[in-house]
Amino acid sequence: MSADTVRFTAPLLVWQTGKFGGMAYMRIGGEPAETINAHELIRRLELGRRRGFTSVKVEAAIGASRWSTSVFPTRDGGWFFPVKKAICRAEGLEPDDEIQVRLELR
Repeated sequence: MSADTVRFTAPLLVWQTGKFGGMAYMRIGGEPAETINAHELIRRLELGRRRGFTSVKVEAAIGASRWSTSVFPTRDGGWFFPVKKAICRAEGLEPDDEIQVRLELR
């Protein structure tokens, strides 16, 4: 199966986690979320099972930064996309910035 590519723009959010500080993330909704949902369903049918937490592996790109991670489903049909602190530093990202993201679904 060839990799699907999803592009979206969303605000960078921060979840305060207590002793570990804040965790940056983005919410994926709308058409990009539907594409990820379809990809996850196809993978589940091919493999006969779901990945842990029903996650989908992705190759992420923000600006010049590239990394491997996963996205995780939310109860409302969207997806949770964590953004590493190192990526936020490297790209100068701040909470509430509108960020352009490219995800290659694996």
